[in-house]
This record gives sequence, structure tokens and C-alpha cells, in this order.
Amino acid sequence: KETIVSRCAASCPTQSGSSAAGLNCHLTCSSCLYPTEKHLVLLRDGRTLIGYLRSIDQFANLVFHQTVERIHVGKKFGDIPRGIFIVRGENVVLLGEIDMDKPCDTVLQQVSIEEILEEQRLQQQAKQETEKVKMQVLKDRGLSIPKADNLDEY
Repeated sequence: KETIVSRCAASCPTQSGSSAAGLNCHLTCSSCLYPTEKHLVLLRDGRTLIGYLRSIDQFANLVFHQTVERIHVGKKFGDIPRGIFIVRGENVVLLGEIDMDKPCDTVLQQVSIEEILEEQRLQQQAKQETEKVKMQVLKDRGLSIPKADNLDEY
């Protein structure tokens, strides 16, 4: 079985033949990191990105190649092409490799970008209306909940 160090030996200019140099190559050479595996990353703002992980550093900053942003609404999903995508490490909630060999057991319908964006807009409007009704009921009972955007202020 081929090791990561031996795979890097041919392509990495820092490789000098020693196993320590090979390990250093693996940790620094972006062409050696996960060359063919697709990864999924869930961001703090709720977005889901899928692409080829090309670089990662000690702060979990990520660089993705051939990235798509996947939007789920109910049983539908749509992919918006994003290209090269840089993610700051503090925004990463989850990062995982996608097993392309495993058969998909969920039934999701892929739709066009325009259709999924419209579905997402309608879902967000419905959520806002529900939130307004909830806030009004709480206000009528003498309670108030601070808005989420006010919670981040110092």
C-alpha cells in the first residue's frame, strides 16, 4: 500500500529522501493533501460547502477547490458553484470527507439554482412570520426576548 510520504516524493520540491523530509512535505505541500477526496464543511452561519480540500493550517483555515454551496429545503437541494473558496477557521463547525463509494440512501430531489433560492426565500419568510407571532404572544404576556443581533454587542 502506497503511503502519503511516498506519494509526495515525486511531486514535492522539498522532498530530500528522508522520512522526516517526507513528513514535512506532507504537512506543507498542498498538492499532497487529500488530492482526490471531496469534503463537506458546515459553516457557523449554516451554509454547507462541498469541494476538494486543498489546504489547511493550524488555525483550521481551509482552501477548497471546485466548491459548490449546497442548499437544502425540505426534500429538495440545489448546488451553487462557487469555485475556489477560502474559509476562516473560526467559522468551521464540521469538516468531513464524503465517501463517494457509499450508496446514497436518502431521497432528495436536485433542482435548479433559481428554484432552490426561491424555496429558501419562502422558507425564511415563513420562519420570520412565525417568529413575529411568537414575539407578539410573549409581549402580550409581559415577556420580552432580546433579538439575536443584539446578543453579540459588548
